[in-house]
Amino acid sequence: MPIWQAVVLGTIQGLTEFLPVSSSAHLAVMPYIFGWKDQGIEFDIAVHFGTLLAVLGYFFRDWVQVIAQAFGLRTGSGDPAIAGNPQLLWLLVVATIPAGVIGLLFEKQAEAAGNNLYMVGALSIVMGLLMLWAENRGRQTRGLDHVMVSDALSVGVAQALAVMPGVSRSGITITTGMFRDLSRYGAARFSFLLSTPIIGGAALKNFYDMYKHGLAQDQVAAFVVGIVVSAVVGALTIRYFMNFLRTRSLGVFVTYRVLFGIMVIALAVFRS
Repeated sequence: MPIWQAVVLGTIQGLTEFLPVSSSAHLAVMPYIFGWKDQGIEFDIAVHFGTLLAVLGYFFRDWVQVIAQAFGLRTGSGDPAIAGNPQLLWLLVVATIPAGVIGLLFEKQAEAAGNNLYMVGALSIVMGLLMLWAENRGRQTRGLDHVMVSDALSVGVAQALAVMPGVSRSGITITTGMFRDLSRYGAARFSFLLSTPIIGGAALKNFYDMYKHGLAQDQVAAFVVGIVVSAVVGALTIRYFMNFLRTRSLGVFVTYRVLFGIMVIALAVFRS
């Protein structure tokens, strides 16, 4: 893979992993648009590891506080929203289980679905309309300090559906949180904290798969570039998106998803 292509794909992964637009859909569509070969499992590992570094780096202090207070340790002047929910770690554990199970059981089916552009486009549109519905229906009266077991279960089950390209892990978890009357910002914080074990688990599994057949010498440079670019772009994207949600709605992402879905379906028709 040329270095410039690794930069482009790493940038796309860093942007779309954390914005509610579906990274898997964008990475699935890019080869069709530009006529590129499939980037292969090695590059997928690189960009997923990069986004893991991004979310760990951005939320490192939050994770220290979440883990410490779950075991009754004092964390000094931590975040008030996290301090107001001492069981947050266990809620994240509860929410992680559904996606972990579904991901292991239906990984192959999800990969096959990524090759169906009609499905990718349709899911992008449907998810955009669900986001719009959540914006209009959710009361957005609760923050991270008010997340309950029922919220964690709902968001966790919703996250399991993100194995389908076009859904978006951040999109469906934030949307579900808003349906549960969490604020956009509170839902996003829970979503991103929840993404850490999921992205980490996927990265570990992919590293194991790569270990079994090795990394080709001519792919090392692209592998490293993919990690660095997706990590840097991912961290900047998280920072932007969290600030955006303090004062803005998801309307622009609803519009983007619908237009993107229409474009993908048109591409599928053109190629058939």
